[in-house]
Amino acid sequence: MADINFGDCVEVVCNHLGNTYRYSPKANESANIDRGGIRANDDASQVTSNGKMMSQLNRGRWSVEVPVANEDLTYETLNLMAGSPSLGIWQFAMISGEIYKGTGRPVGDISTDSNAGTVSFKVAGAGILEKI
Repeated sequence: MADINFGDCVEVVCNHLGNTYRYSPKANESANIDRGGIRANDDASQVTSNGKMMSQLNRGRWSVEVPVANEDLTYETLNLMAGSPSLGIWQFAMISGEIYKGTGRPVGDISTDSNAGTVSFKVAGAGILEKI
């Protein structure tokens, strides 16, 4: 039986409008990965008066959140891509050897942490985050 390996995200790469941007994730920090897809709504009231289950299915986008080192132009390039009408092709490499790939953009807040020297951001896209 194989061991279960997990741990750090070791590299984030985005190809956007012909440019390649590389980001260095901070070691020993969680990368929160939601691969997206179809989900059943978790609502306790989705039952009929005669006890039949009701199911509401919704499509959810994929997303990844991981803090990266605040290197030269990290904040600026993420902010540029967040405001662009064009999506980027993102890859997230994990220390276990897994690589995830999806088309999307930074969404929500992009914030710097002056103590940790990091930039926190979330990338999201439609469909399912592919494991390549």
